Amino acid sequence: MRLGFMQPYFFPYPGYFALIAASDTWLVFDDAQMIRHGWVDRNRILHPEEGWQYIKVPTRKHRRGSPIRAVEASADRDWRARLLRQLGHYRKAPHHDEVYAWLETTLAGAPDNLALLTESTLSATCARLGIPFTPIRHSSLDYDRGAVNGPGDWALEAARHLRATAYVNPVGGEALFEPTRFAAAGCRLEVLEWTPTPYRQGRRPFEPGLSILDMMMHCSVDEIRSRIARARIRSAETSP
Repeated sequence: MRLGFMQPYFFPYPGYFALIAASDTWLVFDDAQMIRHGWVDRNRILHPEEGWQYIKVPTRKHRRGSPIRAVEASADRDWRARLLRQLGHYRKAPHHDEVYAWLETTLAGAPDNLALLTESTLSATCARLGIPFTPIRHSSLDYDRGAVNGPGDWALEAARHLRATAYVNPVGGEALFEPTRFAAAGCRLEVLEWTPTPYRQGRRPFEPGLSILDMMMHCSVDEIRSRIARARIRSAETSP
């Protein structure tokens, strides 16, 4: 079983879905510490004029260092309508109408708890793109957290507990992990390499690093699946 493990991001960039597609089981890191100015409660879309702008889930006041699963979205549910209004300038995008209707339904049915909200939006996106998604919440795993001594240990101990035969991580985090420690636990450490390539956004220059929502507005489901499938998995002990 190949394991993928990440914090639940809010409509993340397409490479996140390439990682999900490469995994047999997806572990939602719902008890990771909530980080300000991260990607759990926000992402980026095109700005109406140039560059990009944030879309965001406003959250209720919470203690610094709270786990993601302890954070709640704002009690003012109007934030959903405000977010949808931010997408108004996508009207001329080829897939605007269908994606807007899908997103409206997805947000309306999403829970207020931030971890559950992001998990539900990931699930809805995967369903729309035809990507299998079998999430397990990290908070539900019963193993000794005392064995975790650094950032790279979370995936190792979770993989050991779930008896994963492989753990795949984005290439950007490769330095956090030691292949020999995973091998000792009977788990192969793998790296996913996914290179984004420009697609038609209706204007130039191309704005990279945006939410999957931007690609969904401009590309068909088949094209998105084809782009995601270009990801390459290699052993962490193998040079790029």
